[in-house]
Amino acid sequence: MSQRCVYPVHSVAKRMFFAVALCASFQIALGTMPSCAAKASGLSGKVLVGYQGWFRCPGDGSPKNDWSHWSKGAPTPETMSIDLYPDTSELSPASKCLLPGVTIEGKPGYVFSSFPKGTVEKHFEWMRSYEIDGALLQRFINSIGPQQAEGDTLLKNVRSAAEANGRVFAIEYDLSGAHPQTALQQLQEDWQYLTGTLKITSSRSYLKDNGKPVVAIWGLGFGDASHIQDPALGLAIVKWFKDTAHVRVMGGVPAGWRTLSADSSSNPGWTAVYSALDIVQPWTVGRYRTPESADQWKDTHLIPDLALTRQRKQAYMPVIFPGFSWHNLNRNSSENQIPRLGGKFLWRQAYNAKNAGASFVKIAMFDEVNEGTAIFKAAASRKDAPEPGYWLTLDADGDNLPNDWYLRLAATISQMFHGTVPASPVMPISTLKGFGK
Repeated sequence: MSQRCVYPVHSVAKRMFFAVALCASFQIALGTMPSCAAKASGLSGKVLVGYQGWFRCPGDGSPKNDWSHWSKGAPTPETMSIDLYPDTSELSPASKCLLPGVTIEGKPGYVFSSFPKGTVEKHFEWMRSYEIDGALLQRFINSIGPQQAEGDTLLKNVRSAAEANGRVFAIEYDLSGAHPQTALQQLQEDWQYLTGTLKITSSRSYLKDNGKPVVAIWGLGFGDASHIQDPALGLAIVKWFKDTAHVRVMGGVPAGWRTLSADSSSNPGWTAVYSALDIVQPWTVGRYRTPESADQWKDTHLIPDLALTRQRKQAYMPVIFPGFSWHNLNRNSSENQIPRLGGKFLWRQAYNAKNAGASFVKIAMFDEVNEGTAIFKAAASRKDAPEPGYWLTLDADGDNLPNDWYLRLAATISQMFHGTVPASPVMPISTLKGFGK
């Protein structure tokens, strides 16, 4: 069935369009015309991204009026805590932050703040243009209280941007560093506030599955001191959201959740927690490093994970990532630690997920430049990034790529999961290069 989509006039690549399209009648040219609205109901076929939204700088209007997540203190080449340099050329002046002490071909260098509404609007415009269905907005448990007003502003901006661009969104609570004595109450009070006061689930864009809102809870069952260690508390959290809040619970769990091994706690009590989830979302960033090891991961994890979740009548969301680099955040780590290989690494993971039988997928992440996993527009070559300092740019592996290459790739991954392009183990380079022309 074709679906008619109507959007307001806007400018993309110096051309003005009324974005009115029949989705089934022709393929949308990326970069010139936005895609059709993603349906808020149901997960099947969707490609979602994680959205941090945590970047701040002085003068951006945020309460602390300070640098956050760009650097450890004031930005210098020695204190920067990001590797991937974002392309800010399409952002408005209100969204940009002057990066002191650096230049790009003799001109000032900029980063951005996630706090201004215009930043979020531009990011969701990109999601629309490149057929990404929507975002899981990270909401960090230890920031809910002290930064509620700031988090609410971001959430409201995400809601309006998702609605304006026909994308979906959902809350993903991050339990990293949670205090076991207060975690359950914090989550209960916040979700009641979000649904009662802010009424986020009444948004036409809030993600629903089986008729219920989706809430992701990331950080269940990890076998380290930064995460909840008591499976009884984990189960209480899941059951409250399911039985009292009446939502579909997506669990961000360790890659070794099924076997209680590797990054998972070995406590057998966690099996009941994993079994109680409606949607299982194992964290895979850094768990494999090459297309070949991603192929092995398909056999050792994806296929048996999918078999078990089908047996338990659960949904399963693989997490895929473009590469990894956090040299500036952790100076003892290597540069370009997990190479992107011009997109081949990400594509192989997406193909493997689809081929194994997954019906939807999460890309980690949209805007995570600290760990070098962002897929949004980034500096294409070293000359497009500031001097001095180390920066990961899209030519790091010898490929001459446009700044939107990973958004183009995400679009093709979406088309594969939407069923409009065939699944292939080989990245369709010729198709990707044709986008936007």
